[in-house]
Amino acid sequence: MARLFMFKGKTVDELAKVSLEDFARMLPSRQRRTLLRGFSPKQKMFLEKIRTSTKPVRTHLRDVIIIPEMIGKRILLYNGKEWVAVDVRPEMLGHRLGEFALTRKRVIHSAPGVGATKSSKFLPLK
Repeated sequence: MARLFMFKGKTVDELAKVSLEDFARMLPSRQRRTLLRGFSPKQKMFLEKIRTSTKPVRTHLRDVIIIPEMIGKRILLYNGKEWVAVDVRPEMLGHRLGEFALTRKRVIHSAPGVGATKSSKFLPLK
């Protein structure tokens, strides 16, 4: 049986009815301060697009805090190179959008080249 998601003792349906100020009080201090200061004009336009659009919304705003009205939406977030599709789930509440579109890849090194170090000259080169 699927477990019902709870955020600070409230279900997703209850969170959708809560005002933004009350939701901000449930968050850690850094996110709470950001929400209580209010949204910038760009963030307000982004939220209006999310409310009205049925298709995924493209944005460069990585610092927007995920609020309950974003749950279930698909956002295309720019990571500096490409658009990354992010499906907003209830577990993401209170986090920033940029946390889910990484800007750096994991570095995978190959074998050392010829003359790289003293020890590399004994490695077989293929």
